[in-house]
Amino acid sequence: MSSFRKSLLKILQGNADANVRFSELCQCLDRFGFTMRIKGSHHIFYREDIEEILNLQPSGGNAKPYQVKQVRNVIIKYRLAGKI
Repeated sequence: MSSFRKSLLKILQGNADANVRFSELCQCLDRFGFTMRIKGSHHIFYREDIEEILNLQPSGGNAKPYQVKQVRNVIIKYRLAGKI
């Protein structure tokens, strides 16, 4: 299993939101075609066909648990995992 699939599975399971690396979350969004811009510590992800804008910030080396949940909800809502 590729590292991307492992990261995606960890995000989608929701068992360990506090243990998702920030770089894994950013890589996942990049693979799904999101555009990223950085303003200070804010990493802003957007995509034309998705109305939500994801504003992520690292907490140490990990992503914040509530932001992992936001990303999971967008992946599920738009069925992005099925398009890989």
